[in-house]
Amino acid sequence: MFRLCLLLSRDLCVLPVVDVLHQAIAGGVDMVQLREKEMTPREFCEYAAPLVEICKRNNIKVVINDSVECAMALDADGVHLGQDDMPVMLARKLVGRDKLIGLSTHSAEQAEDAACSGVDYIGFGPIFPTPTKGYVKGLGPEQLVLVRAGCELPVLAIGGIDADNVCLVPRFAGIAVSSAICASVEPKNICLLLCQSRV
Repeated sequence: MFRLCLLLSRDLCVLPVVDVLHQAIAGGVDMVQLREKEMTPREFCEYAAPLVEICKRNNIKVVINDSVECAMALDADGVHLGQDDMPVMLARKLVGRDKLIGLSTHSAEQAEDAACSGVDYIGFGPIFPTPTKGYVKGLGPEQLVLVRAGCELPVLAIGGIDADNVCLVPRFAGIAVSSAICASVEPKNICLLLCQSRV
């Protein structure tokens, strides 16, 4: 479904956020998730509105992390939910059938449950250790094979993925990347390298 998803987080960016987004799109990102957990809904909507417009102008799918309210207000392409966020069934009633709903999963069992919940794709991880989320140990890329066995939904592998370890991620999975892109002074080149691994 998606090859490379940018998890865009302002605090991780070395360059201005808009520059990171433009470079990532030029480098092959085909989905963007906007994730800013420390902002109020009003602050987030004001911050995210121009980023959503950039994605739309470039025909890049853009989803909002956690907040169905903000996703609807910004007319984003969808929302990405965590295990403790709004139930998928309720989110679907609010956003409608034409919008994407993704769900974060952390075990093969959660992935299997997600397949029956009505989501369009799942995120699975953390695959590798990631300081962004505070995980000192990842689940390992081999767990993706177990996930695929019980869940036919598109899968985005997430957590600690960079240009050095992306080759270990099975190619049936897309990848969702934050730090490796946002913290780079050359986001476009990082994206190009990551995309090459998915061919």
